[in-house]
Amino acid sequence: MADPVRFAIIGTGWRSEFHLRMAAAAPDRLEAVAVLARSDDSAARVAEWGVRVVRTIDELLAMRPDFVIASVTWPAMPGVVTELVERGIRVLAETPPAPDADGLRSLWGAVGSSGLVQVAEQYMLMPGHAARLEVIRSGAIGTPTAVQVASTHLYHATSMIRSFLDAGMAEATVSARSFTAPLVDPLSPRGWSEDLSPKDRTTLIGTLDFGDGRMGLYDFVDNQWWNPLLSRRVVVRGTHGEVADDTVRRMAGSDVLTSPITYRRTGIDLNLEGNDVVTAAFEGRIVYRNPWVGTRLSEDDIAVASLLELTGRWAREEGPAPYPLADACQDHLLGLAMEQSARTGADVRVAREAWA
Repeated sequence: MADPVRFAIIGTGWRSEFHLRMAAAAPDRLEAVAVLARSDDSAARVAEWGVRVVRTIDELLAMRPDFVIASVTWPAMPGVVTELVERGIRVLAETPPAPDADGLRSLWGAVGSSGLVQVAEQYMLMPGHAARLEVIRSGAIGTPTAVQVASTHLYHATSMIRSFLDAGMAEATVSARSFTAPLVDPLSPRGWSEDLSPKDRTTLIGTLDFGDGRMGLYDFVDNQWWNPLLSRRVVVRGTHGEVADDTVRRMAGSDVLTSPITYRRTGIDLNLEGNDVVTAAFEGRIVYRNPWVGTRLSEDDIAVASLLELTGRWAREEGPAPYPLADACQDHLLGLAMEQSARTGADVRVAREAWA
């Protein structure tokens, strides 16, 4: 883009610092123009990033951002988003945009027709998932019919499942159960623990039946994001093959081929280019290019930075919507249905909603 994407933030929690970190890593492309802080303590903490701190929305909007990130608590999110939309401001709301199903429907009724709201769902912009999606869209495994995700939780995972299946707003029957067992859990957001005794951790297993032979399998253990003992798995099955993490098995005429998705990573051994994921390739073709080479961002940070830039292009009417409110509502509703099914022991039907 000719000029950096200009964004402002309402809220000062740990998610806000993700966005401030991206702006610090790529100041020529991303600019945090202001942060709205409610308390003196939060204002002092955010000021350490060298960003302007304000106390009112009027002061925030006076900085003329391309869009505003609503990074507040789940209960506060609908009110903040609605106020910004009523002022005609383009919004990037953190996930989820409302805490429950009634909140989603109410928020959609208030702002859904505005077209001014995107939601901060970045997972499909991560290098690995983006590369797998490109392989699938190339037709390598035929039509995708089943997705298994053991990686992240609820609405993030349902976003991945719907994307890989290209399920859109299809109705779904959701069935889920939970299981509790002891597990060593050495790492959390608080850091490494010296207590390595197994603690009870809950696993939620859910199936999502979208009809027409399309299904998703959800598998998530408490603290799976952080626990280094737990692997991540993504499997996408199609009519003519399967993508299992970074291995693709497919038909080629009457033969079966097994090919890897490979990554060029710099900074390994004597490579002095710095630590970056540069590209991903499949059978001699580049299926992903890191748009942030040189920033040394982690893979999740690459996805967050990409989402910010894509939202900026959308806000300037220079590109498509990266993840509209309708998709966020659908994914959170599916996640809520899994929790409800596990709690009640009964299937939950997710019918067509207004945002569909």
